[in-house]
Amino acid sequence: MPVDIKIPVGHVSVAADLWLPDSPYGIVVFVHGSGSSRHSPRNRMVAERLRTRRFGSLLADLLSPTEEELDRVSGVLRFDIDLLTERVVAIIDRLGHREDTVRLPIGLFGASTGAAAALLAAARRPELVRAVVSRGGRPDLAAAGLATVTAPTLLIVGGADMQVLELNRRAARQLRTVCRLRVIPEATHLFEEPGALEEVAEQAAEWFETYLSPAASSSEPG
Repeated sequence: MPVDIKIPVGHVSVAADLWLPDSPYGIVVFVHGSGSSRHSPRNRMVAERLRTRRFGSLLADLLSPTEEELDRVSGVLRFDIDLLTERVVAIIDRLGHREDTVRLPIGLFGASTGAAAALLAAARRPELVRAVVSRGGRPDLAAAGLATVTAPTLLIVGGADMQVLELNRRAARQLRTVCRLRVIPEATHLFEEPGALEEVAEQAAEWFETYLSPAASSSEPG
């Protein structure tokens, strides 16, 4: 069962669900996309797959209840990448102060607009974030910050999501770190086709195993 926690982020607090398997290799923070929340069924499915591979997960709302209500009416905050990045950074820092997560390497899994916030947060906390995975992401919204990302980054895009695929191809050329672009054939933006989301989860698990597992840490130069 998840642990329900509150995370202070600036002048507000946000709700989060923390799942930790026995002896986790690391923890993955999920950064949801526009109009979504910690209850995203797609992110929860990926998180469940990661837990079977001994990775913890933190699924957090990026807005307070009051902000969510404002955003539901105006749609303004969901595209405020600077604000969302600040929230993700605060969540990362909070993990460094919890006894059960302080020693765990951190990965970020960003979806849609949340991928931009994940990449910028990784750039701001390079000593903490070991890897980033983007699902149907909008890394173009990270703009010039892409060149400052040092965490190995996996960009997963549906083959039928043509506009987003092109944006990810451009972003891959801007990133100066280890980067891979993986295309799921015939998948659309939400990966609703049979087997598509399962493939996303498998690709993400392999990426995090490569860069967050004990074997990854032991292979780093001393």
